[in-house]
This record gives sequence, structure tokens and C-alpha cells, in this order.
Amino acid sequence: MKWSSASLKIVLPIAVLLTAGVASWAVFALRPQPEPQVLVPAIPEVSVLRVEPQTLRLNVQSQGVVTPREEIDLVSEVAGKVVQMHPSLVAGGFFKAGELLLSIDPRDYDYAITAALARIAEAKRVLIAEQAQVEQAHSEWQALGEGEASELALRKPQLAEAQAKLQAAQADLAKAQLNRSRCELRAPFAGRILTKQAGVGQFLASGAVVARIYASDKAEVRLPISSEQLAFLNLPLALAYSDASLWPKVTLTAELGGHQHQWLGQIVRSEAAVSEDSGQWYLVAQVSNPFQAVANRPPLLKGLFVHAEIEGAERAGVYRLPRNAVSPMQTVTLVNAEQTLEIRPVEVLRTDSDAVLIKSGLRSGDRVIVSELPMAIAGMPVKVLND
Repeated sequence: MKWSSASLKIVLPIAVLLTAGVASWAVFALRPQPEPQVLVPAIPEVSVLRVEPQTLRLNVQSQGVVTPREEIDLVSEVAGKVVQMHPSLVAGGFFKAGELLLSIDPRDYDYAITAALARIAEAKRVLIAEQAQVEQAHSEWQALGEGEASELALRKPQLAEAQAKLQAAQADLAKAQLNRSRCELRAPFAGRILTKQAGVGQFLASGAVVARIYASDKAEVRLPISSEQLAFLNLPLALAYSDASLWPKVTLTAELGGHQHQWLGQIVRSEAAVSEDSGQWYLVAQVSNPFQAVANRPPLLKGLFVHAEIEGAERAGVYRLPRNAVSPMQTVTLVNAEQTLEIRPVEVLRTDSDAVLIKSGLRSGDRVIVSELPMAIAGMPVKVLND
């Protein structure tokens, strides 16, 4: 059978397509089939902490602002012009106890003393004369009088008046001398000048504020404490008068100039009331010699914000864990002897910034998981990396 050229043009492309299709099917159908594989789940790897009970000192954290032990206004008790000032009577200046800080012109008060002395001399003269007249009245009554003499006849009222005038003159002298002594303003304690409001040549009225001063022997910090934190402190709150050694020590910390500085002090008392707004207690810490230079440490200045760590009570049988090892539901995940997970509830004693203290629920030697475990299921096998 002969094919015409027109028929060949139609049949040949169809034959080529069929041949290619059969070849493709053969390649796909006759390829080697892979053997099925059994998927084995991966065992998670964890890091554990083998815990042991410890005896820990449960220090308490707080914070506050430094204040002086004593801070007062230095006030002029008499009026007058300022004639002299101590060179240290400037903001930031230091002074000693009893040191003369400011003098007021004393001349008016010296005149008052002189006048008071003159009145005393006059009153003494009148009293001596009156005493002589009383003696004369007694003699005359004994010589000429009959019966009992009246007090007026014996000049007793006149004598009492003369004595009273002498006492009044002596009181005027004491008052004048007191006012004269008040012309000199002396420091009631060793301290430092906070602000100054007077200058040489200024006239001061009685009661005018000369300066604001504060004591430099001790600094105080008022520290708020919650009711829960009181359980970790040994405080003699029930004692009306307690020995200072019974109160805990405290370490104050502040950052100045990029460096941490510390001052050691002691709690000396608690305030007399609990805050009605927050329900917090307030303890007062004291630091002696806050301006003493120690190893380039700056002074403990008024107004400085400090962090405080109060020495707490010791507690035995406490377990310390990282915060990520305890769930919000107060449970921990452990690895038991069969290398499987165990989820156990615990009783939290306290949560600190970097750790959780466990009071109960753990045993010595327990392996607590401290690494991240996305899905923890009780009984799930695990592999311990650091046992």
C-alpha cells in the first residue's frame, strides 16, 4: 500500500506523538519505587539543675531618699544689723557645734544692760532706806504704841514694794543680758549650710530666718516595707524601748558618675503608723558620718535617691531556682529516674528579681529542668544534656 505524500504528512506526526507518550508512560510506570520509612519522633534534650536545700538569709529590698537627722531654720531672736558672718555661712559650708556663725550689732543691748544696772542700784538704795524706816517704825511703836501694830504702821507694804522693785530691776538686767547674748548666733550642732538668707549690713527683724542648716553627723533614709516583707525581717516592733543592736543592718547603694557606691548603716526605728493609702510600713535607716571620705566615695548628700538592702532573717530548707524554672501556676518540671518528665506543684516562699525561693514541694537531689521546653507532657521521655 502506497501512501501519498499528503497522507504521510498527517500520519507521521501522530505516530511520533504516540511513540513519545508510550515512552513517557513506560518511564513513569517502570521507575523503582522507594521503600516506606517509619518516622521516629525526636527525643527533646533538656538541661537540668540538681537541687539541694539551703540555709539562706532573706534580705529585703527597698528604696528611699536621704534626709538629714536634723534640719532647722537658723533664726534671729533679736533685731539688729548684721556686723559679722562666718566665712562658712554659705550654701554648702560646714560648721562645728557651738561655732559663731553670725553677729548682730550689740550696742543697743549693751545700753539696755547699763540702764538695767542703774535701776538695780536705785532699787537697792530705796530698799536699804525702806529697811531703815521699818526698823525705826518698830522702835517707835515699841516705845509709844499700844496693842498690836498694823502692817502699814510697821511699813511692811512699803518694804515689800521696795523688794519687788529690786527683783524687777534684776529681771530687767537678766533679760538685757539674754538679748545681748542673742546677738551672737551659734551653731546648735555640727552640720552644713543648706541655704543662706542674710548678709553683712542687712537689718534683721526678730524672728527673721538667717539660714537653713542640717546636722552632718548622721543621715537618715525612710524605707517603705510591705506587710509581706515583714515576715523576712527580725524587727523588735513589740518592744517600746529596744537595744540598737537588735535592729538589722542595711546597705545603701547609689550610682554616681557611672560607678556604684555603697554606705553601711542600720535600721534604728520604725515609724508610729502604717500608711493609710498603701498599707506600707516605714523603717528608718541611719548612716553615721555620711560626709566621711572613704576610697573616693562621694558624700551621702541630702536628697540622694538610694537603693537599700536590709539584712533579713535566716531560713533553713529553702530551694533556690531560676525564675524560668517555675511556671505561673507554681509548678516545676522534673526528670525522674526513668528519664521521663514529671510535673510537680511547689510552694513558693518568695520571688526575687533573679530567682524563686521554694519552701516545699522539692526533695534533695531532684533534677529540675531549667532549659526551655516548648511542650511539657508528663511521662514524655527526654535526654538530659548536663546530668
